[in-house]
Amino acid sequence: MVLNSDGFVGLLRTRATDDPDGVYARFNGESVTFSALDRQASSFARELRARGVRRGERVAVMMRNGIEAIAVIFGLAKAGVAWIPVNVQQRGQGLAYLLSHPEPRLIVVDHDLAAVVKETLPEADRAPLLIHGSAGELSGILSTGHGFGEVTPSADEVFAIMYTSGTTGRPKGVIVSHRMIRLATEAVCLVAAVKPGDVFFVWEPLYHIGGAQLLPLPLLRDVVLAMVDRFSASRFWDQVRQEKATHIHYLGGILQMLLKQPPKEDDKEHRVRIAWGGGCPLEVWRQFRDRFGVEIRECYGMTEASSITTFNDEGLVGAVGRPLPWFTVELMNSTGRPAAAGERGEIVVRTDLPGALFSGYLNDPESTARALRDGALFTGDSGSFDASGNLIFHGRITDSVRCRGENVSAWEVEHVAAEYEAVEDCAMIGVEADVGEQDIKLFVKPKAGWKIDPVALSLWLRDRLASYQNPRYIAVVDEFERTASQRIMKHKLSKRRDDCFDRAALVER
Repeated sequence: MVLNSDGFVGLLRTRATDDPDGVYARFNGESVTFSALDRQASSFARELRARGVRRGERVAVMMRNGIEAIAVIFGLAKAGVAWIPVNVQQRGQGLAYLLSHPEPRLIVVDHDLAAVVKETLPEADRAPLLIHGSAGELSGILSTGHGFGEVTPSADEVFAIMYTSGTTGRPKGVIVSHRMIRLATEAVCLVAAVKPGDVFFVWEPLYHIGGAQLLPLPLLRDVVLAMVDRFSASRFWDQVRQEKATHIHYLGGILQMLLKQPPKEDDKEHRVRIAWGGGCPLEVWRQFRDRFGVEIRECYGMTEASSITTFNDEGLVGAVGRPLPWFTVELMNSTGRPAAAGERGEIVVRTDLPGALFSGYLNDPESTARALRDGALFTGDSGSFDASGNLIFHGRITDSVRCRGENVSAWEVEHVAAEYEAVEDCAMIGVEADVGEQDIKLFVKPKAGWKIDPVALSLWLRDRLASYQNPRYIAVVDEFERTASQRIMKHKLSKRRDDCFDRAALVER
């Protein structure tokens, strides 16, 4: 294939000139054209210079999805200023870290979140605020119509510092270039088999790579983004129908949440052709495909490798497929040698396209050195190949527990527990053991209207897991704290052993 891996931001001006009234995106039904978005982005870029923000510096953005947020991001890109996306749900030490570690020159924030920022960091310790909404400055700035005539940033200049979700520890700032985000969008076109006239339904926040990678899409293909303010399982299909969407994206437990909605006669009455994303369990794949009548296209990747590395366009249930044309994938065992046929190993990504892999984590040389070795990205993920060379994903290597001399994958235990009739979602961690290495603690959230009896669940798991995999502790929770992509924040789960069911006590009785 012929691949253009240049940047993308210059294409906005081209589309604004060639098709000024063409629709770039709709947000909750409100359209923004290419020309309007270009004007707003240029106005913001001009304002950055007026405030002394120079090319190569950084600006943090703590905004919910919306047309104004898109204009800010494109304005930063035009000015060659690195975008620091900040999850609007962040609070406390986590927020303080994101607003201080990358040393932003400015913080753009929704008006109702400004107080949170001020409480988190005193004025002397943070960058100035630019407030959006409720008589804030931003709307006026975007409407000035000021032009911006500076040279478009090169493909290898920094587009964003995207902090990893931090499900198991402190986030790391991935340095994402303009080239990487262009490649991520080109990958989406392959994964989702894009056709002219397609409509992509976008629920995911732009401050996550899953949303950000779609920003260039209407500039590269004849596609419209249909955006909503947040994910809602109960309203999802009505919104999809209203927007006449052809594609939906999933991550985390999104498909499971949709499946757990009450079945309706019109479940297949929509225009969605493809559901694409990552993390679709085996038992969910067929159920979702058959109930809603859509093709599942699973992919695998990391922000560090331009978001997407492999994709499955053959419909092989459970596989994440083969590498994109510009990547190769190897599996390395614990000794650093290639894994044997059928053996699991660490997923290692290589490329012959300069700039397709990230250059490092911001101000974190140790983490960078662990991830980038000999020109390859060592992902920390476990995988295996089937007989046809398709990659099978087995979860994070570090997301495991050493129990009774065996390594127990959280992914494997969670996928079994998720099949229990009353479980809506679950998460497994390791906790201190009385004897030996660790014991397993499983957290379960019941479906609406259901109750979970830990004793009954424990007995059910006993028949479906190896003895060393069966959780000793089971905690029933009302809700999980989640990342922007709906992944459970495991590092915030309680490691106490006295606040939950203990299987050992059951045995003693």
